[in-house]
Amino acid sequence: MSAAPDVTRAPSEETTRASGATASEERILHGSPLRRMLARPELGSVVGAIAVFLFFALAADSFLRAASLSTVLYASSTIGIMAVPVALLMIGGEFDLSAGVMVTSSALISSMFSYQMTANVWVGVGVSLLATLAIGAFNGFVLTRTKLPSFIVTLGTFLMLTGMNLGFTKLIDSTVSTKTIADMEGFPAAHAVFASTVTVGGVDFKITIVWWIALVAVASWILLRTRAGNWIFAVGGNQDAARAVGVPVHRTRIGLYMGVAFGAWISGQHLLFSYDVVQSGEGVGNELIYIIAAVIGGCLITGGYGSAVGSAVGAFIFGMTSKGIVFAEWNPDWFKFFLGAMLLLATLLNAWVRKRAEAGK
Repeated sequence: MSAAPDVTRAPSEETTRASGATASEERILHGSPLRRMLARPELGSVVGAIAVFLFFALAADSFLRAASLSTVLYASSTIGIMAVPVALLMIGGEFDLSAGVMVTSSALISSMFSYQMTANVWVGVGVSLLATLAIGAFNGFVLTRTKLPSFIVTLGTFLMLTGMNLGFTKLIDSTVSTKTIADMEGFPAAHAVFASTVTVGGVDFKITIVWWIALVAVASWILLRTRAGNWIFAVGGNQDAARAVGVPVHRTRIGLYMGVAFGAWISGQHLLFSYDVVQSGEGVGNELIYIIAAVIGGCLITGGYGSAVGSAVGAFIFGMTSKGIVFAEWNPDWFKFFLGAMLLLATLLNAWVRKRAEAGK
């Protein structure tokens, strides 16, 4: 089945042929501003974000305080850093169930290598980057070589990483957590890069917000301004047609999985240098949160549709909801209910937006 065209820019010739776009689809790209706005994948999430913001602004008196908004942005960024590459992967037609535990694996590798080798922590950071990218490449390689569903491949990786995180931590440190590395050489500099706080106008903002914005900007540039972006949409829309017109399907998918691994590395280093120790059992279940943020942001499970900006808005909705409930002094047990309701509403709204876009052909 042919996927919707990239409605945020005119697709290249190879993407147009791979997705089966027609001349009528081209008219969407050059139609009225209202039609172009309705065709944008992040429209539903933006509407939802405005609604959630207004709701908590009225329900919680402290929600609009600068310090509170800083807390919301921090919570959003910790999800958004991973939601961005996960969104690109979903646009490419795949998803990754190992993303959550991969964050913990990245932190554990960095911590244990630095501690056991008594090296500068930057050595551990570098080794962790290489190892985490290798995990992402492994997921992509196995997927492309075996042609197994990404659900099976990444579920297997999830289980292996979960066991390895616990097993190696107990084997090396004799506990379920790593030893502190706060007194090691290079820790202050690494903390500044991955876990520092920046004060703007008397309000403290975590450095992860900068990482998050940078990743959204880079991912948007890749999707909208590069040939690789055309490949991602084409592979997610119709991989057989994409391969027929010369799109490197295997390389694209491996690259997308390595992109998720890179996001996991950033998140893992933030986890490590925020607390200087890591619990080996962390991260389980977070992969679903990243996927939810991408879906709320307009990505389709079937691939070929979505945006990096939409994933950022989805993460922002998640951050507003998780912290807004606290500011409103409600029972946090209701958080999962609100998250599930938002997921269903966002999915329905995204489907409506897409139908409106296709109806204008």
